[in-house]
Amino acid sequence: MLKEEYKKLKVLYVEDEDFIRANAVSYLKRFFHDVYEANDAYMALELIEKKQPHLVITDIKMPKLSGLDMIRRVRQTDEKTQFIVLSAFTNKDYLLDAIDLGLVKYLSKPIKHDTIFPLLLKCAKNSFENENNKKFINETTYFDSFEKLLKVDEQEIKLTKSEILFLELLCVNSPKVVSYEQIQEFVWEDEFMSDNAIRLLVRDLRKKLPCKAIKNVSKIGYKIELLK
Repeated sequence: MLKEEYKKLKVLYVEDEDFIRANAVSYLKRFFHDVYEANDAYMALELIEKKQPHLVITDIKMPKLSGLDMIRRVRQTDEKTQFIVLSAFTNKDYLLDAIDLGLVKYLSKPIKHDTIFPLLLKCAKNSFENENNKKFINETTYFDSFEKLLKVDEQEIKLTKSEILFLELLCVNSPKVVSYEQIQEFVWEDEFMSDNAIRLLVRDLRKKLPCKAIKNVSKIGYKIELLK
């Protein structure tokens, strides 16, 4: 069941295939009051400007302008709109772009209810419970899991892609230990994570965080303890 507040999430679905789009819009209207649709990226850009949806779900492969290029245009002035990208193909370059563009998720088609519904809940929560996105490491340092930003005294600290993914993984699972296997899957994906690579990642990230924020649990992994 959705909270009543979550039903106010404004969703835009972008897809050039009419049948797929019609089915998806029908599905989304079961949960949300305001669901918009666009059959190409240019129409989507107009709707984003006019309707200001909280969430945009878009295909990648579309005529005229791709879904990722559309998001790049939006991101020039807007960091808050949430995006879920759909593709019939798994492409490593697309996955890297997903990190750059701050996507909620990159999903391979076909999409099932069990996969998409938890993401819809997450997006609704992000939109209406924003304070929960701030994971405080100490009184002046927090990681914003929605914006993917580390801030110290409200000043943004630059993070690499790997540092963002690793810190997000630690914060989401805090105070539990994140295993080496989880780090391999979430941060390195299909690339090999060497012992030296993870040590360097932790070393560099520790320099940007309060002293002893990241703790190593011997032979298991790492953890971070957040302020309550």
